[in-house]
Amino acid sequence: MHTPAFIASTRFNDPRLALEQVQAIYRSSIEHLRDALQRFVGGEDLNGRTRACYPFVRIQTDTVARADSRLAYGFVAGPGVFETTVTRPDLFADYYLQQFTLLLKNHSRDQNVQLEVGVSAQPIPVHFSFAEHDHIEGNMSPERRMAMRDMFDLPDLAAMDDGIANGTMEIAPGAAQPLALFTAPRVDYSLQRLRHYSGTAPQHFQNYILFTNYQFYIDEFVRLGHEMMGRPVDPLAESEDDGYIAFVEPGNVTTRRAGCAVDPEDAFGAAPPRLPQMPAYHLVRADGSGITMVNIGVGPANAKTITDHIAVLRPHAWLMLGHCAGLRNTQNLGDYVLAHAYVREDHVLDEDLPLWVPIPPLAEVQQALEAAVAEVTQLTGYDLKRIMRTGTVASTDNRNWELLPHRTPERRFSQSRAIALDMESATIAANGFRFRVPYGTLLCVSDKPLHGEIKLPGMANHFYRERVDQHLRIGIRALALLRQQGIDQLHSRKLRSFAEVAFQ
Repeated sequence: MHTPAFIASTRFNDPRLALEQVQAIYRSSIEHLRDALQRFVGGEDLNGRTRACYPFVRIQTDTVARADSRLAYGFVAGPGVFETTVTRPDLFADYYLQQFTLLLKNHSRDQNVQLEVGVSAQPIPVHFSFAEHDHIEGNMSPERRMAMRDMFDLPDLAAMDDGIANGTMEIAPGAAQPLALFTAPRVDYSLQRLRHYSGTAPQHFQNYILFTNYQFYIDEFVRLGHEMMGRPVDPLAESEDDGYIAFVEPGNVTTRRAGCAVDPEDAFGAAPPRLPQMPAYHLVRADGSGITMVNIGVGPANAKTITDHIAVLRPHAWLMLGHCAGLRNTQNLGDYVLAHAYVREDHVLDEDLPLWVPIPPLAEVQQALEAAVAEVTQLTGYDLKRIMRTGTVASTDNRNWELLPHRTPERRFSQSRAIALDMESATIAANGFRFRVPYGTLLCVSDKPLHGEIKLPGMANHFYRERVDQHLRIGIRALALLRQQGIDQLHSRKLRSFAEVAFQ
C-alpha cells in the first residue's frame, strides 16, 4: 500500500493553525493521489495499491458548560467526542475557520478543549482528486480504466448517505458523534454532481440562492447581470448592486465588472455546446454573499436533486420563484402567493423526511419577502393584500392532476386550505428544513384550471414576460434584505434538532 508521508495528529488552541494543518494534510493526500494517477495513466506499473485519506477534525469535552451564545450552532450537544472528515479546504477555508473559531470560543470554559486535526481512516476516492480541468479517464483504454479499481479507491456510496442530516444515523457505543451534517466523501460527491447538473464550478455558487422553473426568469437574470457588469463600481454609491464583481454563466464563462481585476481562471471558461440539465448563473460578490440562480426545470425530482447537492455548500438561504396554479376564484392572473405552509404530494422526500414532519414558515424569510413585494410594487395595506395572498401551497408530482377521476385531488386541496399548486416549492422547502437551510417561496399565479382559466400559448408568453421582471426584482430584493439582517438571525434554532451537529 503506497500512502503519503505520515502526519501525526495535533491539537490546537488557535483556529487558524488548525485550518493550516487541515490544508497541509489535504494537500499532501491530493498530491500523492495525483502523482500516482499521472504515472498510472502514463502506463507505469505502480506495484501495489495507492491510498490517501481525508483530514479529520475532532473535539472532546467533558462538560455541558459553554459560552453564552445567541447562535444556534458552533457548539456540541454535550460531553463526548465529536468529529468529522473534511475536504476542499481551498473552497471551504472561510467556512471552516468560522466553525473552528466558534467551537473554541463556545467551549472556552472547558480548559481541556482543543481542536485535534489528523489523518482519518476514510480513503479519498481517486475521482475526487482530479483537478478542475482534468479529464483523466478519457485518455485511457477500457482495460486500463478497469485496472484502476485494483490500484485506487473508488467512490463508496456507503460512506455518503444522509443519515446525519435525516436524524437516522445510529452511533455505535464508544464511537465519536458527528460534528457536521456531511462527511467529506458526501461533500465531494455533491461537488462533482454540481458541475454536471449546473455547468459551473462549485466555487462560483453564492450564499443566497434563487430557484425557478421557467427560463424567462433566467433570461431576465442574465440581462440584469450583464447590465450590472457594464457599470463601474461607484464607491460613493449606496445602491444594492455595487457589491457585485462578476457574473458567471454555464461553462464558467465569466464577465467581470467594469474596472474589476480579471482572474486568470476566467480564461478556462467556454460556453457549453448545450445547456446542462439545471443551468446555474451567479452574481458574484467578493465575500460569496452574492446571488446564484438555478433553472431547475419542471418537477420535484429536479428540485430534490439540485438542493441535495447545493446543501453541502451551506448557503444562508434559498428561495423559490416560479409560477403556480391559483386554486381560488378570488385570485387573478399575476397575483403573488407567499407560502406559509405546504401540502407535500411530491413523494420524492417521503423516505428521508416523513410526511408527519411539519415544514414551518420562517419569520425572517416571510418578512423579507413581504417587504420586498411592498417595496418593488410600491403598494401598501389593502392594495398590497389585493395582489399578494399568504397561504398553503400544494406541490404534486402529477402534472395532470386535474384529469384524475372523482375529483379527489381537488377535494384534498380544498380540505388543506391550499390557495395555489405547483410541482417544486414543497420539495425545496422540505429539503431546506432537512438540511438546515432557511427557505421561502413566492409564486405568481399563471393559470386557474379549476375556474376555466388555462394557459394558452400566446397568452402565456405575454403573461410571463410581463410579470417576470417584477417578480425577479422582488426575489433579489428579498435576498438583499436577508443579507442585511445578518446570518445570525437566519440560522435560527427553528431548524435544529435535539442533539444537533456543531457545524452550521
